[in-house]
Amino acid sequence: MQSQETTVSVSKEILLKAWNLISTARALSDLYEENKDVCSKYVHATSKGHEAIQLAVALQLLPLDFVAPYYRDDSILLGIGYTPYELMLQVLAKKDDPFSGGRTYYAHPSSIREDMPKIPHQSSATGMQAIPTTGIAQGIQYREQQGLARYDGENKKGVVADSSSDSSLLWRGGGGEAPVVVCSLGDAAITEGEVAEAFHFAVLKSLPILYLIQDNDWDISAHAREVRAMNAVEFAKGFKGLQALSINGSDFIECYEALRDVIKKIRKERRPFLVHAKVPLLNHHTSGVRKEWYRPKKDLEEHAKRDPFPLFREQLLSLGFDEQELNAIQQKAKEQVEQDYQRALKADDPSPDNLTKHIFAETSVKEEQGERAPANGEKVVMVDAALHAVDEILKKHPEALLYGQDVGGELGGVFREAALLAKKYGDARVFNTPITEAYIIGSTVGMSAAGCKPIVEVQFADYVWPGLNQLFTEVSRSCYLSNGKYPVQTLIRIPIGAYGSGGPYHSSSVESVLLQIKGIKVVYPSNAADMKGLMKAAFYDPNPVVMLEHKGLYWSKVPGTLDAKTIEPDENYIIPLGKGRIELEASTYELKNGNTLTVITYGMGVYWAKNAAKNFPGQIEIIDLRSLNPLDEELIFSSVRKHNKCIVLTEETINNSFAEALAGRIASECFRDLDAPVKIIGSVNTPAIPLNSILEKAMLPSSEKVADAMSELLNY
Repeated sequence: MQSQETTVSVSKEILLKAWNLISTARALSDLYEENKDVCSKYVHATSKGHEAIQLAVALQLLPLDFVAPYYRDDSILLGIGYTPYELMLQVLAKKDDPFSGGRTYYAHPSSIREDMPKIPHQSSATGMQAIPTTGIAQGIQYREQQGLARYDGENKKGVVADSSSDSSLLWRGGGGEAPVVVCSLGDAAITEGEVAEAFHFAVLKSLPILYLIQDNDWDISAHAREVRAMNAVEFAKGFKGLQALSINGSDFIECYEALRDVIKKIRKERRPFLVHAKVPLLNHHTSGVRKEWYRPKKDLEEHAKRDPFPLFREQLLSLGFDEQELNAIQQKAKEQVEQDYQRALKADDPSPDNLTKHIFAETSVKEEQGERAPANGEKVVMVDAALHAVDEILKKHPEALLYGQDVGGELGGVFREAALLAKKYGDARVFNTPITEAYIIGSTVGMSAAGCKPIVEVQFADYVWPGLNQLFTEVSRSCYLSNGKYPVQTLIRIPIGAYGSGGPYHSSSVESVLLQIKGIKVVYPSNAADMKGLMKAAFYDPNPVVMLEHKGLYWSKVPGTLDAKTIEPDENYIIPLGKGRIELEASTYELKNGNTLTVITYGMGVYWAKNAAKNFPGQIEIIDLRSLNPLDEELIFSSVRKHNKCIVLTEETINNSFAEALAGRIASECFRDLDAPVKIIGSVNTPAIPLNSILEKAMLPSSEKVADAMSELLNY
């Protein structure tokens, strides 16, 4: 390099580093294309055409920061320190892929390396990263406001503790830098409603996040003029407080200078920004959707004119950099990429032996502890047991917080399940959210990554549907696809079930849908003691746990449900998830005479069964599952083998339900022990629960219906 001074405010060291990295990124994409017969076995996309903007942001991030790249962002990964070899291990789905161990696509990273910005699990669903990443910024803000962030002036780089620790403390850099969060999105992603939810929450709470929008005009085969009424900056104008600017994403120097200013402001002012970078798409949408299949020649030629690679080269030459030096760097990068490719080809594939590893993180709650019914204890209703459990959690754990619709303020939940908690702990720890079920659920991914322990509530089970995308795509898969690096520790509370003519939109049961989402745990208490014990276990579990809370059992107002009111356990009471309970035992006499059966149930079903059992003294055993996933199969099968006859009782409709699947499992595992077919009792198969109380009663199970089934099965 010549000694001539540069005329830009970017240092020579950064410019040379960027040239090396852009050369490496271009060599990577070219190599993948040249070897497409091998590299396209697993679908991938590259940053070709996007390199300048990606490197401009990556080179300004510190290890204390968080970044969420999307599937075209391999230049960001190179920029923060990953090697071509490491990236190739993912494109080839190798065992030592540092992100997922061969489980997910190229440029779908997750990282907790101390010397790099942290990257929580990244999914492939367009725009879905916006909510979890905004949740990280929310978690950072919460920890800063609560005084939970630890600062280290000695560490010039700044680090964040391993996310598997019990604190995940945030740090500041040696220059006092506060962490920033970067969420990378394509311009097409802003049409997703969940992106709007993220933008809304970011400005509502003034979160320290940068939304980096890379706009190359294309979705897959649809051009922006066909499917977008506005670009990201125009869209951002609808979010008061989201400062936005557009830049030329092909110009590294312009990008670096603009982003340096934006990131500096976020570190200092702690508010959200959006940067919209116009970039060319020089490669295929993905290796499986090639550009020549759908893009006109004229479009390809126009995009090629905006290639950041030759533009950056010309800029460097005009600034006095030596052409031979630039050529040497480019050639060395190309040779390194080729060497890394040959090495990656020889790397081991994953072993099927590890297929089921990291579905869940290991929980420390293994045994029932504490006193279930302390001497001189007072009886409480279920809703108060839940309230007291959360109160004890918030008191003990400053990293815990509770949010959802109407849980804060004066109301404290439409069922008073959070009554007075906001007054006691403040609006920063117990607060209302907008009507954004996707954000409520998906934000827990980021909150957990930032070291918080969120308890969130979806107001009614009927309203969980907008949140299922986040629950399935982000929450449930984070641990597995990050190879265990990012389990999501969250407790999601959902009031459920028919009660008091709630009608078609306040009465639904949804457990079968939830149980199809692998990677989450689902519990369903039927009494106050179990409510408190399971609430504690769910909170301490390092995995996402959905707690279904039957509205009709909250206050024991439904006739026949007084037993849901129990003596309140002590503060240390905890029930390990996956352990059922014998709610009612049959007599030894009736068992010896073969006059018994078992009812496998949960929730309101426990009380339909208990009241029905009064007609058959000593003949009925009732198993309260308490936990639907994990499921206490040992208890279920032992009960069925003991009594030889079985009823599976649910409030859900029967067809294609959890209860139907469980009955099939029982029939398969206990076939030789059964003296009669497994009987399933559930609601009538209608699309919704009618409002009229007569129709509601006709649809739902009841003690009378269960008693009829018991009589029939006992006499089989």
